[in-house]
Amino acid sequence: MLDINKAIGDPDAFLHDPEGSMYELPYWSPTIAQELASKEGLGELSDMQWRVIHTLRQMYRREGQWRNAHQVLRALANDFADMGGGRYLFRLFPQGPVTQGSHLAGLPAPPYANDRSFGSFS
Repeated sequence: MLDINKAIGDPDAFLHDPEGSMYELPYWSPTIAQELASKEGLGELSDMQWRVIHTLRQMYRREGQWRNAHQVLRALANDFADMGGGRYLFRLFPQGPVTQGSHLAGLPAPPYANDRSFGSFS
C-alpha cells in the first residue's frame, strides 16, 4: 500500500510497483533496462532483445494497458513470426517475453502475465 507521506518526502522511492515494474514510461532508460537484464542473468542485451523491448514500448504507447498477456504475446509472435514467433521470443527472454520483456521495457506487466497456467512455447 502506498504511504502518501513517504511518497511526498521521497518520490524516487516509488518509481516501481510491488512487482518491480515502473509506474511511468518517462523513468525508463536503456541504461536501466541493461542493468535489470544483467541482474536477471541475461548479460548484455542483444539487438533482437532490444527490438522486442522497443516493440513492447511502442505497443504500450499506441494501445495503453493491455487486456491480458495472451494478447501481447500473440502480437509479439506475429511481429517476430519470420524468426520463429513465440518459440524464438522465449529463447530471447527465458522468463517469458511478455513478463520479462515488459519488466525490462519499464512497463507494467499485463494481467495474467504471471499466471503459471499461461502456456509456454518451450
